[in-house]
Amino acid sequence: MQEESLILVVDDDARLRSLLQRFLAEAGFRVTTAEDASQARDRLRFLQPELIVLDVMMPGESGLSLTQSLKAEQPAIPIILLTAAGDPEDRIAGFEAGADDYLPKPFDPRELVLRIRAMLRRIPAPSTAPEPPIGPVQLGPLTFDPARGELRGPAGSVRLTGGEAALLTTMATRAHEVLSREEIATALGTDESSERAIDVQMTRLRRKIEQDPRDPRFLHTVRGRGYVLKPGI
Repeated sequence: MQEESLILVVDDDARLRSLLQRFLAEAGFRVTTAEDASQARDRLRFLQPELIVLDVMMPGESGLSLTQSLKAEQPAIPIILLTAAGDPEDRIAGFEAGADDYLPKPFDPRELVLRIRAMLRRIPAPSTAPEPPIGPVQLGPLTFDPARGELRGPAGSVRLTGGEAALLTTMATRAHEVLSREEIATALGTDESSERAIDVQMTRLRRKIEQDPRDPRFLHTVRGRGYVLKPGI
């Protein structure tokens, strides 16, 4: 059952951690908490939460940095960011780091519960017949391995953010197929409010895979429809 899911709450505010732990437990979830990124990593050595609720502004390593790192290691775990900074650029930065949803402070804990439940409903049920692995995709001199989320070229590995790796994996999985922004958002487990963030990530991704991002060979915009990835040598 969804309500039995384990939620990890990471926030340096002890009062808020306690409040969320109590409220989520009353909603039927199992809850564990951490006060910073270091403690969160310790928890994740032994626990496998179904979802992470993560504060952006923490002492030491920020929530954005932790999000990017976790998405590179465990991209399937949804992350909801909490922050007092709520303007569009802050939200875009969160989605670029790989976050799945974004909730500005102050917020009603009931809204957080609803967002958690909505996010968990998007996680597909385990399949008894695993899908065949996706082979490496050739993008001119670059090779992208969807299974590893790794982009390599003649000079070695090309650094991708967690969001960029997830986006390129989605496009590679459905190469030659035009995907709308809504379809991409759904595949990434985000909502329609993140569609502008997808455009920003597409632009950043083109800078890394295209010789001329203004005249792309591989990652094309289809006017009025969305985007399509066309691999090739």
